[in-house]
Amino acid sequence: MAGQIPQGQALLDEIERLREERNAVILGHYYQEPEIQDLADFIGDSLQLAKAAKETDADVILFCGVHFMAETAKILNPDKIVLVPDMKAGCSLADSCPAEDLAAFKAEHPDHVVVSYINCTAATKTLTDIICTSSNAKRVVESIPADKPILFAPDKNLGAWLIKETGRHMDLWQGSCIVHETFSEQALLELKVRNPDAKVLAHPECEPSLLAHADHVGSTSQLLKFAKDSGFEKFIVATEPGIIHQMEKAHPSAEYIPLPGQDETCACNECPFMRLNTLEKIYLALRDLQPRIEMDAETIAAAKKPLDRMMALG
Repeated sequence: MAGQIPQGQALLDEIERLREERNAVILGHYYQEPEIQDLADFIGDSLQLAKAAKETDADVILFCGVHFMAETAKILNPDKIVLVPDMKAGCSLADSCPAEDLAAFKAEHPDHVVVSYINCTAATKTLTDIICTSSNAKRVVESIPADKPILFAPDKNLGAWLIKETGRHMDLWQGSCIVHETFSEQALLELKVRNPDAKVLAHPECEPSLLAHADHVGSTSQLLKFAKDSGFEKFIVATEPGIIHQMEKAHPSAEYIPLPGQDETCACNECPFMRLNTLEKIYLALRDLQPRIEMDAETIAAAKKPLDRMMALG
């Protein structure tokens, strides 16, 4: 459909009109631009958003995040229309674990329990025994009998942190996130020297050498809770800086310092895929009910099983 895209307040008014007309819910990840976070009906990390997608009674789900998140919403809501603002909003971590490669590993190690981080494709989920998020990964790993060998995919850094936290040996898939891999330990050390009173908050997708300097390691929702409740007034934030918008809303008197990437001349600490989503694309998606996430019933059924196992753990 053709037509001029409204601007300014008119754009927000049109999004609101279409949201009501379509009976749509807008889900937004913490790594979205602040204007999208403020627009969303629900804002959260991967686990929170998966629960919100499962529980919604909306006819249309517009997922402002990246592709695998919208796929998860479709798996949990096969009869609903699931939209994304930009189909090119992918994920380097999900791309690092192609389903055919994981299938080959499974064939060689049929005794392994496959635990996959939710940051993977629907096809990879179909080969997985149980899904986890960074919020519940420790609980998921500890739920597996001690005599069962585990393959953890795709994030090697989250896996290494879980081995340290649980004492459980796991074979780690060698995938990683381009954003969390770019954080500089040297930059962190320099910031700590200049800000000795700052607490370091880090996502477990960061490299082990960086996590060793953290005062608190956790998912985005856990980092947000620590910033809000800890009583400290200065934080160095070692994750995608989109979360700082929610931290500032939750604890506005504190100072938040985003950890830069190794190349400080670029915005390498920002996820380029998350930032593909815009208000204009949200408007077009609601107007045209496109782009849609589609997948066959067999994939949905197979990918839903490991998600249900995760949800059953609480």
